[in-house]
Amino acid sequence: MITHIVLFRLKDRSPENIERTAEVLRSMEGKIDELLSLEIGVDVLRSGRSYDIALTAKFDSLEALGAYQVHPVHQEIVRYMSEAGEASVSVDYETN
Repeated sequence: MITHIVLFRLKDRSPENIERTAEVLRSMEGKIDELLSLEIGVDVLRSGRSYDIALTAKFDSLEALGAYQVHPVHQEIVRYMSEAGEASVSVDYETN
């Protein structure tokens, strides 16, 4: 199994925009077969080093993650986040 984690820092860091963007990310749930689970979390500390939103997704394999990356629904999210986001970091790792 592959765990995919992405942290997003937004250009507009207002609570309303953060929640709106979290809902956009949540909208992928149930629309991409390869996406086994999706968790979206909003940062509660809001410190200077915090990112605003965390996305955690699970996939059966690297191939499934690759299919997710090019899926049209995910590509819509990528376009949205390229406009709304200031920075992002990610990590992908194998789990049992």
